[in-house]
Amino acid sequence: MKKPQILLLSLAIAATVAACAKPDEAAPAAKTDATASQEGGITLDDSKLPPMNSFLASDLDPSKDACTDFGGYVNGKWRTANEIPGDRTSWGAFEMLAERSLAVQRQIAEQAAADSNATGVEKVIGDFWSTGMDAEKINAQGIDPIKGELAEIDALDSQDKIADFLRSSAAKGQFYLFGFGPEADFKDSTMNIAYAAQGGLGLPDSTYYSDPKKADKLQAYQAHVAKVLELAGASAEDAAAQAKDVVAFETRLAKASKSSEELSRDVSLYYNPVTLAEADKLTPNFPWTRFFESQGLQAPKMFSLAIPDFHKEVDAMLADVPADQWRSYLRFHAVDGASPYLSDAFVEENFNFYNKALRGQKELKERGKRVLGTIENAAGEALGQLYVDVAFSPESKERMETLVSNLSDALKGRIENLDWMTDETKAKAMEKWAAFTPKIGYPDKWRDWSGLSTSRDSYIGNVLAAMEFNYKWELSKIGKPVDKTEWGMSPQTVNAYYNPLQNEIVFPAAILQPPFFDAQADDPLNYGGIGAVIGHEMTHGYDDQGSRFGPSGNFENWWSDADAKGFSGLTDKLVNQFNGYKANDDEHVNGKLTLGENIADLGGLATAYDAMKKATEGTPDPMIDGMTRDQRFFANWATVWRRNFTPEELKVRLATDPHAPANFRAIGAPSNLPAFAAAFECKPGQPMVRQGDQQVIIW
Repeated sequence: MKKPQILLLSLAIAATVAACAKPDEAAPAAKTDATASQEGGITLDDSKLPPMNSFLASDLDPSKDACTDFGGYVNGKWRTANEIPGDRTSWGAFEMLAERSLAVQRQIAEQAAADSNATGVEKVIGDFWSTGMDAEKINAQGIDPIKGELAEIDALDSQDKIADFLRSSAAKGQFYLFGFGPEADFKDSTMNIAYAAQGGLGLPDSTYYSDPKKADKLQAYQAHVAKVLELAGASAEDAAAQAKDVVAFETRLAKASKSSEELSRDVSLYYNPVTLAEADKLTPNFPWTRFFESQGLQAPKMFSLAIPDFHKEVDAMLADVPADQWRSYLRFHAVDGASPYLSDAFVEENFNFYNKALRGQKELKERGKRVLGTIENAAGEALGQLYVDVAFSPESKERMETLVSNLSDALKGRIENLDWMTDETKAKAMEKWAAFTPKIGYPDKWRDWSGLSTSRDSYIGNVLAAMEFNYKWELSKIGKPVDKTEWGMSPQTVNAYYNPLQNEIVFPAAILQPPFFDAQADDPLNYGGIGAVIGHEMTHGYDDQGSRFGPSGNFENWWSDADAKGFSGLTDKLVNQFNGYKANDDEHVNGKLTLGENIADLGGLATAYDAMKKATEGTPDPMIDGMTRDQRFFANWATVWRRNFTPEELKVRLATDPHAPANFRAIGAPSNLPAFAAAFECKPGQPMVRQGDQQVIIW
């Protein structure tokens, strides 16, 4: 169904799932034995887990020159030997760990489902798994589970009824046209306020509706819309006519929407504080006073109506778009959003467009992986509570704490020694550095899920119950102090993030494995892997958008005019560097879209190198496999970014992803660092050696 599009800032990860009003449970310490049984009887068989992807000297291609083609030197052999699995659109270090995480999750879910007397989080996970795996029952139900909603849509014959439907759907956590939820106030990051942001598009970005290069995807989308409506009961002729109306509707929305590039490079677009009276005046056909009332919320003094021109356009469409076109749009999205949880025909059509046509995925993921994805979206932290108990050790957390401390010290040294920043601004940067909060592995306290009612009766019923439950919990935060113990990712997520509104760096348990982190590995590998990731997240506090937030997380300017100008000059050089990378036959990397991540890579890798040198100071270089420490450090950095993409997936990422494609991340930051050139004895003029105006050093 249409998920609540809780605000996701360009740099912050806002919680997407949440619990109810009971006090949170304390998080237990994870067990040291990965096969140990936890309170619910869950165990883990390590022998059934897929392999991890560690750096091996045998991966290196001696026919390639590290100074000319560093990506090919480290990853070329691996990329040639590792095709993308049919059920994925990319394959690399992240995906291999994701598969391992899924294998752990599957063992947990199967055991939870086998216990018919389970309670607490085990019951929630068991109910989702049991119903999601019951293909026979799901297929027998067909479209029946959403017939009631479709009947509601069919009865919408006026502007007022459409507005009422949008409000009542939102109250159940189902959003069609915009996102709504809590986030910290930009001007007072200790308090949550409500944010409303743009939404409503079926394609990945607003540019898909206007860019001639993407016209084939728009055409394929219209065919998909028609097919979905036909599956829902419309004749082929009616479905085709409605599909045309849906695409026209969304094209109009897209013209009033900001693109991924615009949103990623101006975080202030999310913050537009208004009173209810001001918002009602802007959108008289969709008064926000009534919306807040319909959600059971007290009238706020203000909220953020982000992208006001978008909401103004929606308001105009309520007045001048015919009711039958609205019904076509709402009917399609109701069915399309529910398709992953309905019978096979709907699942397959959903896959055929969003995965196969749009991203080049060859095969539908097997049901178990799809159900685990549903659990992640609906109750990720509930599953995470079981995950860390069997798959994450205290030793890993302790080693990470040491690495974070060492990276923090190294970053401090780099800031203190900047030659382009004045002492006044440098003092402010140091104040922010001192306020960083690291989170490692899993939350200090777990969310309470006792208010979520799940059963073994209906898969989509459980999905809808979780959707409404999570949304109501999100609403309960509005107007209250920010809970700084909350996480924006589940422990089983292979990723990490920086939240500028809380000035925190967060590292879920699942990423703390090779090639990122290995408690048994030598320092160069760990510093070139997770060390650089730690440095990356810290540097996000000083990228072009993170640097607009102060030590407490408030949106404020702590820069002198001269320093801001100098910083902009440096970042412009990095934009130009990545604009120069050709990603496929006719597209380059978008240096502006990816700027924040490229700044973080550059600063993170440099900081990790400094920390590694400090940690190994005064000890002899062991020269493992004939490689120096420095060579192994940079080689493992590249190993992290070994990845293959389908051509279609690469095109989507070039348009929407604020991260540059992985092969350019492997070479982009090292090419600017003199330490890399020294490590591989590179000579001036070689591709991996940037000098003069071509070299970029920021933090």
